[in-house]
Amino acid sequence: MNSTVAAVSSSGVYSFTKPNRDSVTLLAGLGVEGDIHAGVTVKHRSRVAQDPGQPNLRQVHLIHQELFAELRDVGFDVGPGDLGENVTTGGIDLLSLPVGTLLHLGDEAVVEVTGLRNPCLQIDNFQDGLLKQVVGRADDGSVVRRAGVMGVVRTGGVVRPGDAVKAELPAEPHRPLERV
Repeated sequence: MNSTVAAVSSSGVYSFTKPNRDSVTLLAGLGVEGDIHAGVTVKHRSRVAQDPGQPNLRQVHLIHQELFAELRDVGFDVGPGDLGENVTTGGIDLLSLPVGTLLHLGDEAVVEVTGLRNPCLQIDNFQDGLLKQVVGRADDGSVVRRAGVMGVVRTGGVVRPGDAVKAELPAEPHRPLERV
């Protein structure tokens, strides 16, 4: 199966959802041009409150569109940009990638996967009960996060719907994704 960019989204203000765009420009070391979460240091409000000088490992948020189909099957109406992601992908299992995977988006842009998105209560404000669908527990009691992955921009470039997505795995041993 070919992996592609299904949609791109950005917002210059703090908002839960992000409007879809015809394209976004990724800036090396910063994130999505014009997006509120772009920057060298952390921009998510809760992280800024803890330590505003910590590095921004959440410059780009990616979600697989297959999650939206699963959510529709249990009664939720969620589409690209609704959960605040910048890049919606199709045909790639983002959640199974190891830390350090390089995602080549289109002809130029490269995003290094840093970890899992840690969904917050704002998801339930968007649609009541949605948080339980994107965060759960495995049989062993460990937390399972399904709301996408976060990354940092290693190489900038323009990203558009329809662009190819190619994963370049890091050298072994692979480290599984943890929340960032």
